[in-house]
Amino acid sequence: MRPYLFAALLGVALSAAAQPGRVKPAPGDDLRPVYANAADIAEGKRVAESSCVRCHGANGISATRGTPHIAGQRAGYLHLQLRAYQQGARPQSPMAGAARFLRDDALVNVAAYYASLEPPRPSAAKAAAAEPDPVQAGKSAAAACGGCHGESGVSGIPGTPSLAGMEPKSFAAAMAAYKSGARRHDLMKSFTAGLSETGIGNLALFYALQKPARTKNPAPGDAAAGKNAAAACSGCHGETGVSTIPGTPSLAGQDAQYLAAATQAYRSGARSDETMKGPAGALDERAIRDVAAFYAAQAPQAPSVRKPLSLADWTSRCERCHGVNGNSIEPQIPALAAQRADWLELTLESYRKGERKSSAMSAMTAQLSESDVKALAAHYSRQTARPVVYVLVPGGKP
Repeated sequence: MRPYLFAALLGVALSAAAQPGRVKPAPGDDLRPVYANAADIAEGKRVAESSCVRCHGANGISATRGTPHIAGQRAGYLHLQLRAYQQGARPQSPMAGAARFLRDDALVNVAAYYASLEPPRPSAAKAAAAEPDPVQAGKSAAAACGGCHGESGVSGIPGTPSLAGMEPKSFAAAMAAYKSGARRHDLMKSFTAGLSETGIGNLALFYALQKPARTKNPAPGDAAAGKNAAAACSGCHGETGVSTIPGTPSLAGQDAQYLAAATQAYRSGARSDETMKGPAGALDERAIRDVAAFYAAQAPQAPSVRKPLSLADWTSRCERCHGVNGNSIEPQIPALAAQRADWLELTLESYRKGERKSSAMSAMTAQLSESDVKALAAHYSRQTARPVVYVLVPGGKP
């Protein structure tokens, strides 16, 4: 790649390299479109008008759902994508057929032509109301739980479970069971009746992020005797009661009287769970108390849960490559500003599912939720797109 100097973001896209005395790029140079002159761009326009406008619209502004705007897009990026289609790297797209029979010179000229056009205007759609921070929403909902479970989720009432550091899938499943009546508890049924699935998720996240602590409530059983009996539980709950299986609760540090009551409920069938029915049924009353005492004495550990990133957090990450407000200054990295939101959503989902290959994008999108994808796509569709002037420096190292 030959070196270039980024000059400015302007209202009109120009190529400073398209001047007399410019360096002739090598045939395989990905930056060939950046070197294009007026004749190259005119030829690119001719090819585009016969091959591209039906989908991408006149002047590269798409009116077709799921089809991107390409006006003002970075020339090097457009060329790379056209070559990928031509070489069969993305065979499932209609673009593969459109690019297959074009010579590379034609791809270069088409990329240069679209890069020279005025970019699209930002979407006029209003910004969606920002979703509330899930941790703060969970904290607000948890205020109603503090009287029994402790302000930070560490219970001081014998027989009442601590919730701090609880694995979120396990917490959500328990709340759903109380709500449906699968777990019988009048107070919990009344409380969960007013919670949506999102509300339960927020509570689960809040408590998962709280620092767990070993119970200080009395444990009636013999912890030493309970260690041997607890060996049958280690496959799911961990050797010391710290589970590594999503959806399976950790028992370490939990209130002993609560653990004993829960085990008795599994044994009697009051709590229906085929996985727990056998192990609980094999314990007598004394063994149940001993196992509960053993787990209550163990040190709890926080689950591996991270606070979700906000839209501002995500955009700051995206801007490392795609530029401020989605205006990339790298010729081979696409601009996102004013792009169609539906296309951005489809593209992000393709990276999430591995349908499009990029180690950087795969790592980035793996952490995105569905709501994150929609928020990012809507955000960038509303940004003002700005073309770029590149000044190429002759004589650089390949």
